[in-house]
Amino acid sequence: MASPDLVALVAVPGRLVSVSASGEVDDLNPEDARALASAGRLLCVHAPSLARRLGLDRLAGLDLLELFAFVHPARFCLPSPRGLAAALDLDVPDDPVDQALALHRALALLLGTLAAPGQRGQAIAARVAAAMGQAGWPWAPAVLQALGGARDGPGSGFDVWTRLPEWEEPPPEGDPLSRPVSEDEARQALAGLLHDAAEARPQQADYAALAAGAFAPRLREGAPSMVLAEAGTGIGKTLGYIAPASVFAAKNGGPVWLSTYTRVLQRQLDRELSRLYPVAAEKAAKVVVRKGRENYLCLLNFEDQARQGPPDRPDRVALGLIARWAEATRDGDMVGGDFPAWAGDLLGVRVSALTDRRGECIHSACPHYRKCFIERGIRKARQAEIVVANHALVMITAARAVEGRDIPLRIVFDEGHHVFDAADGAFSAHLTGVEAADLRRWVRGHEEGRRARVAQRARGLTARISDLVIDDADADRALADAHAAAAALPGEGWLARIQAGNPVGPAETFLSALRTQVLARTRNQVEGSLRRECEKAPALPEVLAAASGLDAALERLQGPLQTLVRRLRDRLDEDAETLDSAARARLDAAARGIERRVGDQVGPWRAMLRELDDITPEGLVDLCAIDRAEGRELDCGLHRHWVDPTQPFARVLLDQAHGALITSATLRDRSHADSDWQMAEMRTGAHHLVLPPRRASLPSPFDYASRTRVFVVTDVRRDAPDDVAAAYRTLFLAAGGGALGLFTAISRLRGVHQRIHEALETAGLDLLAQHVDPLDVGTLIDLFRAERDSCLLGTDAVRDGVDVPGQALRLIVFDRVPWPRPDLLHKARKAAFGGTAYDDMLTRLRLKQAFGRLIRRQDDMGVFVILDAMTPTRLLDAFPDGVAVQRVGLAEAVAGTRQFLDSRRP
Repeated sequence: MASPDLVALVAVPGRLVSVSASGEVDDLNPEDARALASAGRLLCVHAPSLARRLGLDRLAGLDLLELFAFVHPARFCLPSPRGLAAALDLDVPDDPVDQALALHRALALLLGTLAAPGQRGQAIAARVAAAMGQAGWPWAPAVLQALGGARDGPGSGFDVWTRLPEWEEPPPEGDPLSRPVSEDEARQALAGLLHDAAEARPQQADYAALAAGAFAPRLREGAPSMVLAEAGTGIGKTLGYIAPASVFAAKNGGPVWLSTYTRVLQRQLDRELSRLYPVAAEKAAKVVVRKGRENYLCLLNFEDQARQGPPDRPDRVALGLIARWAEATRDGDMVGGDFPAWAGDLLGVRVSALTDRRGECIHSACPHYRKCFIERGIRKARQAEIVVANHALVMITAARAVEGRDIPLRIVFDEGHHVFDAADGAFSAHLTGVEAADLRRWVRGHEEGRRARVAQRARGLTARISDLVIDDADADRALADAHAAAAALPGEGWLARIQAGNPVGPAETFLSALRTQVLARTRNQVEGSLRRECEKAPALPEVLAAASGLDAALERLQGPLQTLVRRLRDRLDEDAETLDSAARARLDAAARGIERRVGDQVGPWRAMLRELDDITPEGLVDLCAIDRAEGRELDCGLHRHWVDPTQPFARVLLDQAHGALITSATLRDRSHADSDWQMAEMRTGAHHLVLPPRRASLPSPFDYASRTRVFVVTDVRRDAPDDVAAAYRTLFLAAGGGALGLFTAISRLRGVHQRIHEALETAGLDLLAQHVDPLDVGTLIDLFRAERDSCLLGTDAVRDGVDVPGQALRLIVFDRVPWPRPDLLHKARKAAFGGTAYDDMLTRLRLKQAFGRLIRRQDDMGVFVILDAMTPTRLLDAFPDGVAVQRVGLAEAVAGTRQFLDSRRP
């Protein structure tokens, strides 16, 4: 298939270019491209994106990303022609003709790599390719030719679980020592990380010395050595805290957990750790990236998929590439790890179907237990020096730790301004249709005919643990009772039934009544809102009646589950002399899994139902909600949140920790009042501690007054979509790209994209957009960083993940003031934390965080624009001292943007 007839197709803004293998260049239109694809002659990169650019639903062609993923599994590659060239160490071309020529060179190089003599695993690769060819993979003939033809051997090569190494149980680790890290040690470690080529940042050494305080010995139980460190953009806080963390880990024989808020930031932190451990083997031994179980490939799920169905099933193409990746991956992370983020959309595979979904793991009963990526990561984390995690995982790990085991003792919370939101997610409770249906599946397994036959592993509780309680009549009876009781929970199709008013069973009856109450007490959707919600009380009579029925049904489920836990624990005691380690581990894991379901779900649900018409317990907020997206209802249920979620966060985690550093560029709202530190302590949980934290602030070293401009546009109607889109278009054009558009609603983002993408394309500017492009946020940001003159539209997830130094980001435009959404939970917090001043604080922090993305290095420059004439003056001190905020019309803002950026361009 590496035919001389292949024509490489590249689309850049304003131009569609094809180049044949012989070098013949042509400018095409979409119809020409469709003809090439139908003839099987098209060579491209990321066909879904190319199809969208061409206005096509689908583009059939030979996608080089698929070949790259086969030849170089687990290697990073941006899904663009330039990205592919960079990944293969080819010259990175700017001109579209050169890009198309590079695709031909990439094809030759990839096939040549396969054909090179002495390559390991060629026989297995050939078997995988042959199996993929049976499923219609167009690259199979060329790949097999390069590999010397199909190879005989057992299986299809998909049986990767037979070739992975087993992990070994490490010896028990004692508690780490408590030797402190001195300020001098922190400074010296930082100097070793920076080398001579780094940009000089004197404040960075001061920050590292400050961060060392979080590694001091704990003075008393429940009082960690805690530091709140606000470090302005440009300080270099990541390496600043890595330095003392690495010293502590080496001196004390215990891991330091480095926690971020998003997967994108986790990936960036992992990259920075290559400075500390430049040798890949050393880094693999000393650094572990931890995420929730749902991020990792489950080998049993993969085996179930690989073994079922006919050999020509189309999704076996994706399974073949996943098999190749699974042998090369660092840690099995399919979501934000080294599995290509673009692969899911490219291949039409649902990654979540292959990961470890909640409650499914059968632990040591799994035939792949000793090769499991998750279990390997858990054990490596106990031996590692640095564990890279996220806020939610750290909190949940601490909440579920057994007798203190696995609670992180030394923690750095980077992006510490997100601790409050992460705690809210970790410690809230949700009695919803989706959650209740998941519990039913966990107990009963899949029940729906064909779906049950083809679904990935979803065994019910009986199938998972019945062999653990053989000859135990009480346990057998409890399993049967739990299975029967779970029928009261929502079954397949529950949402359609409650929408139609035809609920089945106690749970669906309750959800249907609750939905009626929400619809009765709320307005039709306001623009941009993702949910309709109301207070729980006074509840409709039918809601109260249904709640009583559901509580009784949950009680019938809770009792048998508690009996099962007791019988599993009894067996651990009664058969202690005969149980081997694997059996003990499995019994313990099964008991803990059931306890979590009872403690995290059934118990809180019953409490919420019993208190439905009463005053909510102090410090909590209950609300009823219908969740929506894309104009469709997704879920319905009852939610309970802490007004101050840092209260359980402090009790569960901070009280147990020995040291914690919470750091951010935006811990405080402003810098001239002690009350700002008090609010920072409240939002990080520090105010709950026995001893106060050490707190300090290091200002940014950047000259914002000369390197930035801020405009508030006064003559664009924010409720007029055409006007807002025109403002984005003219500002993006004035900047010549390098522009980030931020939105507080997905619908407005899409509306602007629809209105401006053709104009930007005509001007030669590439427009990327979250919720529009078939790519994840991390990949969009990587593309935006790599393409200097591209533009990107996004929401909060983009704002929080963007770290784009240099000319690639020189303009940020907010569509309107990012006020907090005035939902019921926010209203409760607003009443508790200062009223309007609380709103103002959150909004200033959002503006401050977005502005901080604009200048990442000394030589950066940029413009910040708010398209909202109603922006209050009291919010504008969110920007650094010396930055003048100009209220101007759009024409003046456009001219000012162009003039300022032109004057600063190299």
